[in-house]
Amino acid sequence: MKLHELRPAKGATHKPKTRLGRGEASGKGGTSTKGNKGGQSRAGYQRKMAHEGGQMPIQRRLPKRGFNNFHRVEYKVFNLAQIEQLVEKYGLTEFSLENLYVNGLAGRTDKVKILGNGELKTKILFKVNAASEKAKSAIEAAGGSLEIVK
Repeated sequence: MKLHELRPAKGATHKPKTRLGRGEASGKGGTSTKGNKGGQSRAGYQRKMAHEGGQMPIQRRLPKRGFNNFHRVEYKVFNLAQIEQLVEKYGLTEFSLENLYVNGLAGRTDKVKILGNGELKTKILFKVNAASEKAKSAIEAAGGSLEIVK
């Protein structure tokens, strides 16, 4: 091996970036590989997001479906059977929004509704946003009380 045969390892060096628009002698002067005229040849050109070049855009090709009711109230639902298990697991004496948030069962802004599926044997105080009629009667039958919080 001689000094004039030394080369960097393959892949260690990169070709320098082609300098565009630096005179005709560079071979990339004049239009700087952008072609002639039109928005795409100009400085500051930005492609429009999701532009399909005259083809009918996808949001206009697809049919509209369904209806979103913006008055709908979403509840985090708990059945009486679930509540019985949660009381045993977490040792709850009060089934309130704060207790549910602290134990990671509901979010800070969640609205909570009690449904009457299952049985409730423990006497417990409920402070929730809503409850079904069946759940109300089951809670009162078990000796508990229900307070609706807005």
